[in-house]
Amino acid sequence: MKKSIVSTLVLVCICAVMAVLLAITNAITAPTIKANEDKAANEALLEVMPNGEGFEKVDLSAYTLPATVTEVFKETKGGYVVKMTTTGYSSGMVIMCGVNPDGTISGTVCLSSSETLGHEKTFGAGFTGKDAASVDAVDTISGATKTTQAYKNAVKDALNTAIILGGGSVDLRDEAQILNDNLSAALPAAEGKFTKLFITEIIEADCFDAVYTADNGAGKVFVTENDGYEGNTCYTAVDKNGNVTKTTYWEEALAAYNILTASTVEIIDLKAYEGLPTALTSAKRTATGNYILTLNAAGYGINGGSEYHPASGQYILVMVSLTKEGKIIDTLTLSQAESTGIGDACADEKFYGQFDGKTAEDYKNIDAISGATITTNGYLKAIERAFECVTILEGGAANE
Repeated sequence: MKKSIVSTLVLVCICAVMAVLLAITNAITAPTIKANEDKAANEALLEVMPNGEGFEKVDLSAYTLPATVTEVFKETKGGYVVKMTTTGYSSGMVIMCGVNPDGTISGTVCLSSSETLGHEKTFGAGFTGKDAASVDAVDTISGATKTTQAYKNAVKDALNTAIILGGGSVDLRDEAQILNDNLSAALPAAEGKFTKLFITEIIEADCFDAVYTADNGAGKVFVTENDGYEGNTCYTAVDKNGNVTKTTYWEEALAAYNILTASTVEIIDLKAYEGLPTALTSAKRTATGNYILTLNAAGYGINGGSEYHPASGQYILVMVSLTKEGKIIDTLTLSQAESTGIGDACADEKFYGQFDGKTAEDYKNIDAISGATITTNGYLKAIERAFECVTILEGGAANE
């Protein structure tokens, strides 16, 4: 019994001595370890702010900053180094960017990423010396659009962060949020939920660039970019009772509202026609004689494929509305599975919107998708098929 007590006391003493020794060791080595950690951190900070003299981590809890921002360090002379995590072709791209007190970029570097092509490793050098007005002027790398655009956006986030921390004000809303806020302001009864309207009728007034309909049926908002009266984008709403909420373009908006509201369609039996392209999956005709066609476009998903970007095996689904004379009213990419960051630009209105107003004579006069020739050509072929369909549906002969 005594031996057991003695053994226990010895063990307790040993543990106590070890704890004291560890505490002493830690007290001696902790400053050295911290100094080494600080040195390593400062080396990373100095890479993007070479003239920095000292850095202090900023407490971000009191600020509303871009969602990409994870850490910020303030330099002794007033600049900031911003660390961000963003998504390019893949998620988890970590970028560090230095911002001088005058609002110019002192340097930027990608600390880590899972991008496939590696352009992000050297892309940052092009931003040194740039300010908020010149970031977009840095050339986007062809074939790596998603990666380089994410990098640009991160640099903008760093610049905005510096402004906010310096006491300034920045609108952090993205384009979609700004659009929705403006639509909601024009038509509050929509409760913030809108869908862009696919246009199937000719609107005589050409002043409208887009029309959005309230998901709850509260009305429509007609959008005019670069408004000639007010010098900016104009949002004119017409509620479900036909009341116009803004005086600018009210007559045109009301006339367009009445045309679109009265529009009706009938489904066309494709079996009743010979020679229709196999790309055509459905067709409708409006009461005014316009056509709404849905077609498969054989882009990269069907005709492409490589070791780095395998083909998806899926068509691009395109919807086109045309007059019976063969003029495109509206175009929309309904679905696609093209290469991420390259061919998937076919789902961007900046691409498919180019076909609006085109005819069989000039539909090829559009800007192709950079680095995505197969996708572009497949889309063009689908548009060509749409014109052929209208000819046949109007009683003409199929192309040989």
